[in-house]
Amino acid sequence: MGEQQVKQRLDTTELRAFSRRLLDDLFALRTMLDRGMIESGVRRIGAEQEMFLVDPHGNPAMAAPELLERLGPEFTNELARFNLELNLEPQVFGGSCLSNIEREVVEHLATARRVAAELGVEVLLAGILPTITRKHLSLDAMTPMPRYFLLNETLKKMRGGAFSLSIKGHDELRFDHDNILFEACNTSFQIHFQVGPDEFARMYNLAQLVTAPVMAVSVNSPLLMQQRLWRETRVALFQQSIDNRTTHQSSRGLRPRVSFGTRWIRESILELFQEDIARYRILLSTEPDEDPMELIGRGVAPRLSALRLHNGTVYRWNRPCYGVTDGVAHLRIEHRTLPSGPTPADEVANAAFFFGLMTALGDQFADVTQHLSFDHAEHNFLNAARFGLRANFAWTDGRDWKAADLLRDVLIPQARAGLTSRGIASEDVNRYMGILEARVATGQTGAQWMLGSLDAMGDSGTKDERHRTLVVASLERQRSNHPVHTWRLAVLGETQDWRDSYRYVAQYMATDLFTMRPEDIVDLAASVMHWEHVRHVPVEDDDGRLVGLVTMRDMLELLATGLKPERGAISVDEIMKRDPITVTPDCLSVDALRLMRDHKASCLPVVDEGGLLVGMVTDTDLLKVATAWMEEQLASLA
Repeated sequence: MGEQQVKQRLDTTELRAFSRRLLDDLFALRTMLDRGMIESGVRRIGAEQEMFLVDPHGNPAMAAPELLERLGPEFTNELARFNLELNLEPQVFGGSCLSNIEREVVEHLATARRVAAELGVEVLLAGILPTITRKHLSLDAMTPMPRYFLLNETLKKMRGGAFSLSIKGHDELRFDHDNILFEACNTSFQIHFQVGPDEFARMYNLAQLVTAPVMAVSVNSPLLMQQRLWRETRVALFQQSIDNRTTHQSSRGLRPRVSFGTRWIRESILELFQEDIARYRILLSTEPDEDPMELIGRGVAPRLSALRLHNGTVYRWNRPCYGVTDGVAHLRIEHRTLPSGPTPADEVANAAFFFGLMTALGDQFADVTQHLSFDHAEHNFLNAARFGLRANFAWTDGRDWKAADLLRDVLIPQARAGLTSRGIASEDVNRYMGILEARVATGQTGAQWMLGSLDAMGDSGTKDERHRTLVVASLERQRSNHPVHTWRLAVLGETQDWRDSYRYVAQYMATDLFTMRPEDIVDLAASVMHWEHVRHVPVEDDDGRLVGLVTMRDMLELLATGLKPERGAISVDEIMKRDPITVTPDCLSVDALRLMRDHKASCLPVVDEGGLLVGMVTDTDLLKVATAWMEEQLASLA
C-alpha cells in the first residue's frame, strides 16, 4: 500500500501545499524525461506476492502483526490483519529469471508457513478466500497503521455514506458495508515490467491489450461470501470496495479509482499521471522531503514522493510506476490483474505469459492502437473477468475469437517465441508455457477447479462445510506446488473436523426464506407452508426487519377455535407471535440449542444488529448436528 508516514488530517492549507508538490514533481519528471535522466535499454521484472492467513478452521486469521515480528524485511503488512505481502527481488529479464522468481516464492512461503505454524495459523494463496464472510471485515480486522484508517475515513467521507457492493454472476451478491475492508478480500500476484521512457507509451498500450487473454487463463477468484460470481470476481470487488464516488458523480460518468483506463496513450507516462491528478482528488499527504529540481540540478534522481503517494491511491489495472534504485531512476508497468495462487508454479506461468506476450507483440506491432480500438480492449478485459477461458474476444486480426482458441492457436505460441527471443532458459520456457497449454487443454483454471469441486459436492453437507473444504483442499494441494490443472477435485471428507462447520448459527442457517408481511392473509401463509413443506414463516416489514413469526402450531390453534371466518378475513398480524426469540449469526450452536430448549421453541429467526432478518435455524437443523455428534461418539466406541 506504499508510504505509511501520512498526515492524520488535511486542512485546506495542507491540501494546497501537497497539490503544489504534486505539480512540482510532475514538472521534475518532465525535466528528467527531456534530459535523458531515466534508465533505458534495460529490461527487469519483479513481483509482489500477497497471501491470506487462515486459522485451523479455514477462517481468516488476524495474525499478520505477530507474524511480521518474526519474519524478515521482505515481508510487509497489507490492509487487513489476515493478509501479508512478500516483495521479491527484481530480476534482469533473461536466463533463469522466471524459475528464480518461483524458487524465491517457494522458499519464502516455506519460511512464512513455518513461522505461522508456531502461532497456530496457515498461509494460503488464493485470489479470494472462500470462507471469508462479512463478520471478518470489521475495523478490528484493519492493520493498526494510520494510513489505512485515514484512507478509510477519507474515502467514506467523500462517498457520503456506506460502500455498496453489487455483483451478479451465477449468483448475485448485494449489500452495503461501512468500511473499505472489502478491498482486503482480494489478494494478487502483482508483476512489474521495466520499460524505457521512449517506449513507455507503446509498451503500456500493449499491456492493456494483453491483459484480457492473460487474465482469462489465470482466473482464480470465482467465489465471494459463498456466492458464485465472476471467474475473476476481484475485478468487480476491488472497483466497488474503494469506490468513493457519490451517486451523482457516478451518473455523470466519473471514473472510479480502480479502472482499466479511458483511452490509449500517445506519447509518454506523463499522460497517465496528468490524468490521475486531474481526475482524482488527493486522499493522503506527507511532509516535504526534498526539492526535486534542486536534486536534478546536481544530477541526482529525486524520489518524487508526492507523485508516488498520489499514484498509490489510484488503482489502474496496469499502473504506471516511477522508482529509484541505487540512485538510478526507472519506469515500470505494474500489472495488477493476476490473482494469488493457486500455486507459485501457476503464478509464474501466468507472469511468463504476460512477459512473453509483451515481448512478442512489442516486436510485432509498432503501434497496436492502429489494430484494435480501446473500447474493444476494455470489453475483452471485462469478458475475461466474467467468463475466463469461455470469454469471447475481438482481436488485432479483425476476428472474433473464443479465448481458449486464441490462446491455444495464437498467443501461447507467440509468448513462447517472445521468451525464447530474449534468452529465457529453454527449460523455463517449456515448463511455464507447458503449464498454460495443459491448463487450456483441460479447461481447469483455479476458478474452474473451485466451481467444479462445488458441483461435485452437490448438496452434501452445509454450504459452509463445502467452502471450508475448498480451503482445506487448496492448502493440501498447494504445498506440493503441482499446477492446478493436475489437481483432483475437492471432496467433502477432506475437512479436518465436521464440527468446524457447525460452530456458529451463520454456518448452517437457511437464508432462502419464504416470508410474509403483517398485512398478508392467513390463507396465503397456510398455502405457503403446505406448498413448501415448512413449519415456520417469518413475518417482516417492508425494510426487511423481523416483526413476528407464524408457525404451524398457530395455524392449528386457529382451527381449534372452531371459527370459520370468511376467506381472507384474518391477516397474519392477528395470529403471529410478536417479538419471537431470535439469535444473531455469530451465536454459538450450543447457545442456540439452550435457547430452544429453555423457551420450547422449534425455530429461531436469525437477525443482524439492525434487526434485519438474515436467516432461520430450526430444531431439525440442530437435530442433524446432534445426530452427527452421536454417530461420531458411537464410532469411537466401536
